[in-house]
Amino acid sequence: MKKNGEMAVRRPDDMHLHVRQGELMKVVVPQTAAVFKRAIIMPNILPPVTSAERLERYRERVVAAAGSASGFEPLMTFKIIPGLSPDVVQELKQAGALAGKLYPEGATTNSEDGVSDVQTIYPVLEEMQRNDIVLSIHGEDPDVFSLDREEAFLPTLRQFSRDFPDLRIVLEHLSSAAAVQAVAELPNVWGTITLHHLELTLDDLLGGELQPHYFCKPIVKRPSDRAAIQRAALSGSPKYFFGSDSAPHPVDRKHAPTARAGIFSAPVAYQGLLRFFGEHDALERIEGFTAVYGADFYGVPKNGDELVVRRQDWTAPDEVGGLVPYHAGEVFPYTVIPGWK
Repeated sequence: MKKNGEMAVRRPDDMHLHVRQGELMKVVVPQTAAVFKRAIIMPNILPPVTSAERLERYRERVVAAAGSASGFEPLMTFKIIPGLSPDVVQELKQAGALAGKLYPEGATTNSEDGVSDVQTIYPVLEEMQRNDIVLSIHGEDPDVFSLDREEAFLPTLRQFSRDFPDLRIVLEHLSSAAAVQAVAELPNVWGTITLHHLELTLDDLLGGELQPHYFCKPIVKRPSDRAAIQRAALSGSPKYFFGSDSAPHPVDRKHAPTARAGIFSAPVAYQGLLRFFGEHDALERIEGFTAVYGADFYGVPKNGDELVVRRQDWTAPDEVGGLVPYHAGEVFPYTVIPGWK
């Protein structure tokens, strides 16, 4: 931070983002586009993104929701479902797909059509490896105890790494020390880290009163898991980069007897990261974590736009279009000033 309390940083990317669809998309996309230049857009909408035509239509809707002034660019993915033909993989790449997303059946929102037997998708993975398309994974086994689901999936991750050595793999939203270690050990596996997994443990979610806006999948875990994730983010290793996993749900689906999993962190994502890195005397590392390592992994150019970060209090919104954001109403020590406007 310069003496005047400001510093310029490269405009960041969000390498794991849910923007939903319909009217909700029009509310949430501008929250990301106000700060982030690009985002990897998740494909678990209804119907899912499983063809070049659906990918192109979804990208057009995201761009329209962002508005032209932001210069926001969605980076598109497709959903790997049982029965997906390997023949469509090249068509999806030509349409702009950077990754195919694997959801185990029943693991999270709109994963009822997910994969239960990974052997059945090997022909698709082989085609993805041949076309240099990233395999993005929600790495949980939904059939085991909730705190153990990520670790229980790691043998499958190691199997993918071994069977497809030239396939670039990203394990999304790391939530356990075991997953952090697996990413460090496997040569063709990288990991994304969310703001909320950097900050929260299970006690924050339900140690006192139940906090539905802290409920996500994979669930936040033990202090030792959080500490491992924090060390990874602060390490400067290019194997770990930012993906918010911002996943909005209407209030009536969060304040409900069966609350939906997902944290709407987009409105506060970068300000929260600034606070985290600042508290650890590591502000100089935020640019690599948010604007370099992810771009290098996906093989896209680094952003040319800049942000100005000012040491000045900024208050998170209490609500956004009827949605309650993560850290609603909290005061953050940094203000972000877009340098491209």
